[in-house]
Amino acid sequence: MVVVTGQNKVSGNPDDAMSSSDAEDEFQEPATPTASQAGQALPLLPQQFPEVVPLNVGGMFFTTRLSTLRRYEDTMLAAMFSGRHYIPTDAEGRYFIDRDGTYFGDILNFLRSGDLPPRERVRSVYKEAQYYSIGPLLDNLEDIQPLKGEKVRQAFLGLMPYYKDHLERIIEIAKLRAMQRKARFAKLKVCVFKEEMPITPYECPHFNSLRFERSESEAKLFEHHCEVDVSFGPWEAVADVYDLLHCIVSDLAARGIAADHQCIGVCDKHLVNHYYCKRPIYEFKITWW
Repeated sequence: MVVVTGQNKVSGNPDDAMSSSDAEDEFQEPATPTASQAGQALPLLPQQFPEVVPLNVGGMFFTTRLSTLRRYEDTMLAAMFSGRHYIPTDAEGRYFIDRDGTYFGDILNFLRSGDLPPRERVRSVYKEAQYYSIGPLLDNLEDIQPLKGEKVRQAFLGLMPYYKDHLERIIEIAKLRAMQRKARFAKLKVCVFKEEMPITPYECPHFNSLRFERSESEAKLFEHHCEVDVSFGPWEAVADVYDLLHCIVSDLAARGIAADHQCIGVCDKHLVNHYYCKRPIYEFKITWW
């Protein structure tokens, strides 16, 4: 019996033999394309666009002129359709923008003829105008309601640097109490006061002037923290306590949180002599479902 070993099998003519490295090269998987090779598969820039542009914005279809999309050169749409960037197309050849298209028609109407959306869509269109960086539309929307009123409201809230923090504290306390009690709602006490010092007519004659300017020592007599969960104030503006209460309830509602409130009295903390705090205390009821 003649046995042919692997060694004898390989030991033939060197020219006819294939080394192990050559064999590996022959059966090696194709290498992953490099970035430069992948880039060669994409359409060459600049991309050419037709005069009438079909669009697919998040599954909603639109058709407009190229000049409309380029109406304002500093916008995202003008940059996208400038030819400097590659825009993918869907199966029907429409240029695809991966964005909810619900309010894109309002964007196009402004670019076409300067039309503004109805009041109930102003906030949503404003958000889209921010995304597409359409400055002229943003300026126009900020000058109409409800955004114009919101600018005034934010100017008032700017007087209270911790307003947002206090709002978050209300939410966290109400959530914790509701979870602890396994309850549908939670109650907490909130102090809202406009003036730092008591200014009832009875107290007016006892101080230096009608503006209630007090010395540093007098002011310290009135410094204290009311026994409440959250306290807002003081501030200097025409807007009063009820205006701030409206802001609190409105901002909670914008977060999907239902809140009711009622005044349950005043802080009866004794300060000095016959003076008491008298800051109004409100009970907030936060309903979770």
